[in-house]
Amino acid sequence: MKGYSSDKIRNVVLLGHGGCGKTTFLEAALLATKVINRLGKVEDGNTVSDYDKMEIEKKYSINTTMVPVEYNGYKYNFLDTPGFFDFVGEVDSAMSTVSAAIIMVDASEGIQVGTEKAWELCSETDTPKFMVLTKIDKDSVDCDKLVEQLREKFGNSVVTDDDEDALREAVAGTDEALMEKFFNDEPFTDEEFTNGLMDGIANGDVVPIIKASSFTGEGIDEVLRSIARYVPTPSKHAPYIGKNSKNEDVEVITDVSADPVMYVYKTIADPFMGKISYAKVLSGTVKLGQELYNPRSQKSEKLGSMFFVRGKQQENATEVPAGDMVALAKLQHTKTGDTLCLKAKAVTMPGINFPKPNYFVAVEPAEKKDEEKMAQGLHKLMEEDPSFVLERNVETHQSLLGGQGDIQIGIIRAKLKERYGVSVKVIPQKIAYRETIKGSSDVQGKHKKQSGGAGQYGDVWIRFSPSQQNFEFSEELFGGSIPKNYVPAVEKGLLECMDKGPLAGCKVQNVKAVLYDGSYHDVDSNEVSFKIAASLAFKKGIVAANPCLLEPIMKLEITVPEKYTGDVMGDMNKRRGRILGMEPTDNGKTKLLAEAPQSELFDYAIVLRAMTQARGTFTVEFSKYEELPAHLAEKVIEAHKAEVEKEHK
Repeated sequence: MKGYSSDKIRNVVLLGHGGCGKTTFLEAALLATKVINRLGKVEDGNTVSDYDKMEIEKKYSINTTMVPVEYNGYKYNFLDTPGFFDFVGEVDSAMSTVSAAIIMVDASEGIQVGTEKAWELCSETDTPKFMVLTKIDKDSVDCDKLVEQLREKFGNSVVTDDDEDALREAVAGTDEALMEKFFNDEPFTDEEFTNGLMDGIANGDVVPIIKASSFTGEGIDEVLRSIARYVPTPSKHAPYIGKNSKNEDVEVITDVSADPVMYVYKTIADPFMGKISYAKVLSGTVKLGQELYNPRSQKSEKLGSMFFVRGKQQENATEVPAGDMVALAKLQHTKTGDTLCLKAKAVTMPGINFPKPNYFVAVEPAEKKDEEKMAQGLHKLMEEDPSFVLERNVETHQSLLGGQGDIQIGIIRAKLKERYGVSVKVIPQKIAYRETIKGSSDVQGKHKKQSGGAGQYGDVWIRFSPSQQNFEFSEELFGGSIPKNYVPAVEKGLLECMDKGPLAGCKVQNVKAVLYDGSYHDVDSNEVSFKIAASLAFKKGIVAANPCLLEPIMKLEITVPEKYTGDVMGDMNKRRGRILGMEPTDNGKTKLLAEAPQSELFDYAIVLRAMTQARGTFTVEFSKYEELPAHLAEKVIEAHKAEVEKEHK
């Protein structure tokens, strides 16, 4: 792969529903440019783009893959993204580096959810876009009807490449002088037409449709030709805005003679080859052996191994100009979203906004001895896919794997087994319930022990009642019933008991304790005795003050097309949830604000996707604790008792 100047490079992301033909289109483009001599198929596991062992096995894309196509003196860096929505993090990382998007639409299937999501994503990020109708060679495909449906769905900006009148009208809309020419029925010059079309595509006023078949090769050349004509060159990109060491805004322009700035948009953690970082050169020219600085890690990295990639194929690179993409091996202190630059002129580009995980499962290694190995493997995989997390719940002592859905979690578990030899099983997720009191109590806690030599003696009377604070302690002692120096030991004894309540061993909250009386022994009393006395009082006092279990309540923001709001509201009621409000969104959907118990939401990501045909999204965060209904509390308490008995056997 020879080196290309910035003006001959185009960076394009392929978007669309799973199975719409993105990977196969690249096969056709590589075949047309004589890189390969036969068309690979996803089903056969022999495509350039889907080379990962797991992708071959599953027969769908899991990772974003870079596949450059060299065409008529140009280099197109295609980023082939997964169509499954669980891998949206891969799409987000790809979108952070490109100049345009091609939305692939399966002509035999029509507009799918992935088509709509791709369009929305391009609109949100102001990314210029094309549409390519794939699989037009299939029987019963009606392209004209599909074009009408696309125009109806997305507006009149959508025009076919062969509709001269519609293209002229679209070009006219980009400039007043051209509009006047159009109305006077005057022809555009080639330059006016090309520039007008490029401007229209750049600002989203024009979205060309090209028809193609990867299997017959029809339209492939036209797609490649159109990219060179209409996708902006890297130098036309608006200045990137980063932050300098003083946190001031800095403009980074795409200029080969400027200071070098690289942006890492993807990481692969390969257990054999080590870490590979995929980066785009935003500015300057990067050279092999050069040392660049990472402002986040505050470490320098030597670019000792640079190469261009096409799927799994690698070709050494000695220098890379602004606008091009390259892979870097064995960077020690750099991860996805980092910037590499000159230390003297440090600049940090904004990171990638990966979606927050909203689907969690509790996991543990099949072999207890693999606990640390599991954590290490998962943290390496998180470098590769920052859209999932591993959390340790300190209250339930469970490891929680959080991601975008069950398919992603399944792939992570499979990668862990394949790469790091750790089998992980999913176990029932525990809830971090809390305990509190609804009433008051007045109890004595007395600890007395005599067994030869110095004894132990502590005696306290404590009133317990509800509090707005997590824990509230005071003393009302009089007449020297307990020396003041033992009061801190009483408070400490109570605080330690707050970690494990008497009902189900959960943390206790919102309790007020008033130490008002007691007694002591001149010789046998000490701090330990009063700590034990306080713990005895706590256990008696909580049980006597009408204790109850509290469950975590989560706050949800659910965004769905209006036609699904009834189904979503009905489902939320079944989950003991409450709809708190509704409001329209800018993109014509409805946002529902809701609250629901955490225990009812374990499968919500999967159910909402099924209920809305994957058009619904939601965010969830902790809101508060509320009393758990008595019939459910009984089950939790009984389960805790059974667990305790099992441990004691």
